[in-house]
Amino acid sequence: MKDTLGVLLAGGAGERLFPLTRDRAKPAVPFGGNYRIIDITLSNCINSGLRRVYILTQYKALSLNRHIREGWTSVVAQELGEFIEILPPMQRVSANWYMGTADAVYQNIYSIGAEQPKHVLILSGDHIYKMDYGKMLEHHNASGADVTLATLPIEPHEVSRFGVVEVERSGEVIGFQEKPKSTNLRSPFNPNMVDASMGIYLFNTDVLLPALMQDAEDPTSKHDFGHNILPSILGKYKIQAYNFVDENNQHALYWRDVGTLDAYYDANMDIASVSPIFNLYDEHWPMRTRVRQYPPAKFVFGEPGRTGMAVNSIVSAGCIVSGAVVRNSVLSQDVRVNSYSEVDSSIVFSHVNIGRHCRIRRAIIDRDVHLPEGTVIGYDQNEDKKNYFVTPSGLTVVTRDHSLYESPVRPDFLQPS
Repeated sequence: MKDTLGVLLAGGAGERLFPLTRDRAKPAVPFGGNYRIIDITLSNCINSGLRRVYILTQYKALSLNRHIREGWTSVVAQELGEFIEILPPMQRVSANWYMGTADAVYQNIYSIGAEQPKHVLILSGDHIYKMDYGKMLEHHNASGADVTLATLPIEPHEVSRFGVVEVERSGEVIGFQEKPKSTNLRSPFNPNMVDASMGIYLFNTDVLLPALMQDAEDPTSKHDFGHNILPSILGKYKIQAYNFVDENNQHALYWRDVGTLDAYYDANMDIASVSPIFNLYDEHWPMRTRVRQYPPAKFVFGEPGRTGMAVNSIVSAGCIVSGAVVRNSVLSQDVRVNSYSEVDSSIVFSHVNIGRHCRIRRAIIDRDVHLPEGTVIGYDQNEDKKNYFVTPSGLTVVTRDHSLYESPVRPDFLQPS
């Protein structure tokens, strides 16, 4: 992987994850208690031996930038020419913000060229999966490909969410459809499935850069890899498909696009289950993140009706479950759940205080929220909709609208004395 440069796209607005993305970039959304979503892809990079990575940021990137700076820059050896570096829009070749995935890479074409990589691996910062990119590179070189796409078998009814790849038995790509409403294409390896693009592209650099420059000059282009770059080079270069090899060591392939609230919730519930579908505890494929200094989690009181306990749950450092019951949930750092409360099937972000006698079910509680004593969430959708964001599936999202962090300056502070 020494001749390969990783380019991780982390600048999306994350509109479908609103309101969790109201104040943060989508890759910075907490995941699995200790982590951020972007940590999964970055862990894949480090575990694969990919140690030169550009992260392209854009919207609401303060917390993401801080997370990368404090948690990831020390993982690589800068004196050896390794780096994990953030590249915001610099308007070096354009007066615009990033206008698409291809345009984001194109606007950093000089930074890419300065590293002189033989290959460029394009990645996304908002997927949950385990993958050894080194195996993909080996396949790329062995096949003599100019471009390799990582593919995943999906059900035909799911094609509207993916780029559909037409693959010959040899693995060569001969067609590409970006998020069609339906398709008659089927995988040559499984006639009941469709080969879908995972949004992971491995390019020879001498193929990628001219394609980006040509696309930048096209005023009708959406400047997107799936819509424009890949269709434009079909038939001109050798494009291979690489079937996803899951390092998760489970019976079923695990890959989740956590671009919606329900998908994000389900992915967190996956890791909190008794036998986690996505295993965070695999020492052979460790997940890394920024380490915060908190004391161990604590569970106190053992009286009848007031027992501090957590079942089938992830409880992070700094949490105190004080005479309350937590079931099937994920608690991030520094959460306090007070006596006689019940938290069930929920995700609680850091620095949350849940008062006494609260009942929380199927909810996502954003950071720095204080829930007053007796708060009930998740039992009456009509009541929840009066105060919180509720998805069509009935998932309730509680944001920090009235916290100090939303309004740090009082209006009277700005008035002359």
